[in-house]
Amino acid sequence: MAELKFEIIETFGTLSESSKGWAKQLKKVSWNEREAKYDIREWSPDESKMSKGITLTKEELIKLKDILNGMDFNE
Repeated sequence: MAELKFEIIETFGTLSESSKGWAKQLKKVSWNEREAKYDIREWSPDESKMSKGITLTKEELIKLKDILNGMDFNE
C-alpha cells in the first residue's frame, strides 16, 4: 500500500474532542502533494494519525456554508 502524504496548511477550528484526545477539526490539507482542500475529520493529538473524513473544495465549502446559514436550528 502506498504511503499517504499530507501537509496541514491551516487549522481553522475544533468541532469536538474525544476522551482520548482526538479532535474533530476543520483544516486545509494538501493530500499527496495535490492542491490543498478543506477537510473535516478527527486527528490524533500529535496530528500523525487521522480518521476517515470529508474533503471539500472551496466551492463546496461555500455551498455548505450557505446551506447551514439557511437552516433553522430551533426546530
